[in-house]
Amino acid sequence: MNIIVDAMGGDNAPGEIVQGCIDAAREYGISLTLVGKEDVVWEELKKRNAPEGKFTVVHAPEVVEADDAPVASIRAKKDSSMVKGFELLKQDPKAVFVSAGNTGALMAGGLLKVGRIKGIDRPALAPMIPNLKRGTLLIDAGANAECKPQNLVQFAVMGSIYMEKVIGYKNPTVGLVNIGQEETKGNELTKEAYRLLKAEKSINFVGNVEPRDMLEGVVDVLVCDGFVGNVILKLTEGVALGLFQMLKEELTKNAVTKMGALLLKPGFKRIKKRMDYAEHGGAPLLGVRGGIIKAHGSSDARAIKNAVRQAMLFIQNNVLETITDYVRSSEEV
Repeated sequence: MNIIVDAMGGDNAPGEIVQGCIDAAREYGISLTLVGKEDVVWEELKKRNAPEGKFTVVHAPEVVEADDAPVASIRAKKDSSMVKGFELLKQDPKAVFVSAGNTGALMAGGLLKVGRIKGIDRPALAPMIPNLKRGTLLIDAGANAECKPQNLVQFAVMGSIYMEKVIGYKNPTVGLVNIGQEETKGNELTKEAYRLLKAEKSINFVGNVEPRDMLEGVVDVLVCDGFVGNVILKLTEGVALGLFQMLKEELTKNAVTKMGALLLKPGFKRIKKRMDYAEHGGAPLLGVRGGIIKAHGSSDARAIKNAVRQAMLFIQNNVLETITDYVRSSEEV
């Protein structure tokens, strides 16, 4: 099992990244390859009492920064931890590369350095979003601002495979994000996509889903173009942060509300945990010739450990091979 981690990517690198990898190595009994500034990474491993024999460090003196231009940074920073990670992934397509670094650069590098699965027109970013039930995969969440109907079908298939193989949902339901539930609703993209999704035998398509119903968990996989998906993702995050802030303000206004807040604190903690991105670890970039997990830029050790767990399940359950087989069988029909 080959899991490669960008030790220099993210707001809390390298400390939290290394700690998350140490925690994963201890809990799951696996070995990891860390890519980054060699002396810095080894110092972090030593300082944190990393288990011996579990880590390989590949030297990469440069870092793709959060504000770097995506394509330009991949082309110019050939000795960066992200580019070196992609090169290792390309050498072993059955590996998985985990990074909390620049999202745009990660997607650009996935295409430029690793390449698409033959037959997949466009890779897609697929984060989990919380809901009132068990969580929903949103695909695409920003990799493709403009799409064709067939792209949405491929997103649905890849998302279904990932949800079943990695997250463990049996026969996951698929919904198309739209402005109404009726089959005739939407623009030309969603109308044609609906027709194609309905005809696709490899997925459990249940119809259109309105945005107001998303958090009720009416489906397991939500399909849309990357523009819509990114708006959904950021609006959901913003609403959650806003609600928590309003609750905090109201519950700390006076002594009476503060007493009530103390009683409600355990419940708030449980809600916060359900909505915490760190529980899932990261979002896969599906459709490239290798596994890529995009961890949140502000990932702490727990988020990185869970991202590594995702990478393990990705490999163990042959996600890449299953997507490739689907494409091959579709071309043969």
